[in-house]
Parts: sequence; structure tokens; C-alpha cells
Amino acid sequence: MSSTSSELSIKPLAGAQLIGAGLLLAAANFIAVLDTTIANVSVSTISGALGASSSQGTYVITSYAVAEAITVPLTGWLANRFGAVRVFITSMIMFGVFSALCGLANSLGLLIAFRVLQGLAGGPLIPLSQTLLLRVFPKEKAPTAVGLWAMTTLIAPIAGPILGGVLCDQYSWPYIFYINVPVALLCGYLGWKMFKRYESPLVKVPIDTVGLGLMIIWVAALQLMLDQGKEKDWFASPEIVALALIAIIGFIAFLIWELTERNPIVDLRVFRHRGYSASVVTICLAFGAFFGATVLTPLWLQSYMGYTATHSGQTTALSGILAVITAPFVAKLSTKVDPRKLVCLGVLWLGSVTLLRSFNSTDMTTFQIGWPLLLQGIGLPLFFVPLTGLALSSVNFSETASAAGLMSFCRTMSGAIATSLVNTGWENKAIYYHAELAGLVDKSGDASNALTQSGLSAEQARVSIEQSLQSQSIMLSTNHIFMLAAFSFLLAATAVWFAPKPTRIADTSAAH
Repeated sequence: MSSTSSELSIKPLAGAQLIGAGLLLAAANFIAVLDTTIANVSVSTISGALGASSSQGTYVITSYAVAEAITVPLTGWLANRFGAVRVFITSMIMFGVFSALCGLANSLGLLIAFRVLQGLAGGPLIPLSQTLLLRVFPKEKAPTAVGLWAMTTLIAPIAGPILGGVLCDQYSWPYIFYINVPVALLCGYLGWKMFKRYESPLVKVPIDTVGLGLMIIWVAALQLMLDQGKEKDWFASPEIVALALIAIIGFIAFLIWELTERNPIVDLRVFRHRGYSASVVTICLAFGAFFGATVLTPLWLQSYMGYTATHSGQTTALSGILAVITAPFVAKLSTKVDPRKLVCLGVLWLGSVTLLRSFNSTDMTTFQIGWPLLLQGIGLPLFFVPLTGLALSSVNFSETASAAGLMSFCRTMSGAIATSLVNTGWENKAIYYHAELAGLVDKSGDASNALTQSGLSAEQARVSIEQSLQSQSIMLSTNHIFMLAAFSFLLAATAVWFAPKPTRIADTSAAH
């Protein structure tokens, strides 16, 4: 991202001011990343409070992710046109305002609308916080600053489920959004006082309005199709067919326009590099599988395993512990070892753990559920860190910022799409297994007789058997989704080998 803004000759801050600047920018990055996961364990609570189904509740996750993905490619143009500091401060304040409105929403429709606006405001915070860190800190201290920034990127997704669970259980769901408000407003006020003298010169760069419009159209149509498809019986619904056609036509038009436009909003020409294309395919397959499984886990634990939001968040967050510990070692290792080997190892590790999780049962203890999630953390840095370097080392130096932004967009979209597909597949497969098991359960009536003899009425016995049947159907469906995710990881491990061995180490400071 830093390559998209004019370089400034500035006098670095010193002492406490420098520490304050680092903490402020790290906090900005933290809350933007935090909100991608803080609602994961709260979907059931939010859905129940607003009178919606769990499948509708997942829109709270996907709406933010898609909106954030749309503004990431725009960040460079916004920073050049209005100034990096102005855009950062404005985004920060608007993020706080829309967070407050999310908490005040009294319907799912309003909440999703404010989540979209929150995502649009949050998109520029991640790249611009890194850009300003590199601008404010002197070169000899920049690695420490970037390390602090990177730690918040790793810690925030771990803290999200825990914090979301605690706030939902101890207070109420609006507090998962209210918690952003004081941080955002304080950072906005202090940030303007601290960074306004570091503002970049303004450049009147033309914006590709047609490309932007086409991107919004096809992305929105695709997401609406995925979100509403199950409820409307997919392509039996004229509305879903219309959305599919809009998404396909819009995407094709977007491709044609962006490949012929002089100043495209998304530089698709970077896909001409085989290493970059292979890396993007790898991250889409692997991140989609990881994020889909991550979204499904708390839904399963809370809805059918009797976990509270706090307990569910603590269990899900186990995957981040070893990730934080191993990340620094992986970063050093990735400069010495062929990154394709590290990525392949990391993705296969994630796939193996996910495959192991596809043999879960309804009587599992927290330890049995948690230790595979803990081990999963080892594979995350092996996958993320070297893959970013592999992708950006495959493009020209001048294309690094565009390639990083596009990779972030593809990664975010893969997570949003996976969330919708997993949610639909999970419920549909549960219905299928329920129908299959219903024809096999208690044909002789022995179970019903045993329950009635134990003191239950015939109706109570029937309800008990139905609950067991539903629980087993959900468990089989959950295992099926984990199995598909493991297969996606296997495809990702294969895809990375289509990239040629890199000949240089990339500067990943533009990655976000």
C-alpha cells in the first residue's frame, strides 16, 4: 500500500510519541481485523434476538467481509486523491459511528446495512495503518513497528471469538459493536493531532467509475444469490436465476473493461504471472476451506453441543495459540527455504487436521474437540506467511501494491463465499441424513418401549428419539463439511506447485 502514496521526507517522532503512534496504528488495524471474527460465535444470539434464522444471521459476517473487500482496491486511489492521513482518520471515525449504529439496530435488515457501511469504512484502515507506520517510524525501527502491526493481525482473529462470546454471555450482543466506538473515536482524534503534519501531497488520479460500478454489481449479485439461494430453493426461484445472470454478465463485463482500461481500478494484468495466479488459487482454496470450517464450528457447538457463546469462543480460539508462537520462526524460515515447500506443508497440515475433525461424534469432550484446533495453529503461519511472499515475488516491483490488493480481495471473497456455501450445505446435508436415518431408527420399537417403561409418555419418548436423530444428523452433516474442507486443502496443496520457484524475495509491506 505504501507504494501507492507519495514518499515524504519527514522527521520521525521520538520517545513516547513514537510509542503512542505505534500503539494507535496497531489499535486501528486490530479493531478492523477483529470485526471479521467477533460476530462468528454471536450469530445464534443475534439471530434469536432479531427474530431471524441462523442461516440469515450469517449475513452479519459476510456483509462486512464483502464490503471490506470492495474498498481495499480503492484505498490507493483514495489516499492519492484525498491524502492518506485524511482517509485514515475519516475511515476510523466512520468505523466508530457505524459500529454504534450496528449496536442500535433493531432488525436484521438494519444490522446488515450498517455492517456493510462498517465494512466500507474498515477496508482502508488495514493497509493505511501499515502505510503510516512505515512513514512515521525511522527505517531502523520500522521492522519492530511492522512486527507490532503483524502481531495485531494474528491476535485479532483469535481474540474475536473469545471477546464476542464473553460480551454476548455477560452483557448482550450489541456490545460486540459498541466496544469499537471509544477506540475508533479516540484513535481518530489523537491520530489527526499526531499525523496531520505527515499528510501526503494530493494527486488528482482518475477513478475507474465504470470498473468500480461493475465490480459492485457482480459482487453484490453473487453474494445475494449465495445468501438467499437456500431459502428460495435456488434456481427454482426466478429471483435467484436473475441474480445469477447479473453476476455472470457483470463479471464478464468487468473482466473485459478492466483488461482494456488504461487506469483500471483492479489491475487484472498481474494474473499473467504464473506464480501469482497459482498463489491466488491456492489462497482461495485454502482460506475458503479454513474460514468455512471456522464459521461452522461455533454454530455447531452452540446449536447442538450445548456450548455457551463464551465456551464456544474459547474453544475456537485455540487454533490461534500455536499460530502466534510459530509465526516468527516461519517468517525467518521463509527467506531460506523454497516457499512452495512451506506452503504445501502448511496446507497439508491443515487438511490433515480437518480430515481428523471429520470423524467427530456427539459425545465428544471439550478436550477432544479442542486439541485438533490447537494443532491446527501450526499450519496457519506455514500457509499464510510464505504464500504472500511467493505471490508478490512473482510480479514486477511496480505491480506489488496492485497484486497485494487484488490478493486480499480474492482472499476475502473466498471466505465470504465459503461461509454461504458451508451454511447452505450444512443444513441441506442435515436434512438428507435425517431422512436417511429416520427410515432406520427404532424399526422394532424397542427404543420407544424402553423409554416408556422408564417412565416417559409415548409423546415424550417420540420427542427424545427425534432429538437424538436430529443431533446425529447434524453431526454427520458437520463431518461431511469438514471432509469437503479437507479435500479443498488437498487441492490447494497441489495448486501451489504450478508456481515456478521464486528468484527473489518480495517486499511484503504492501500486503494487507
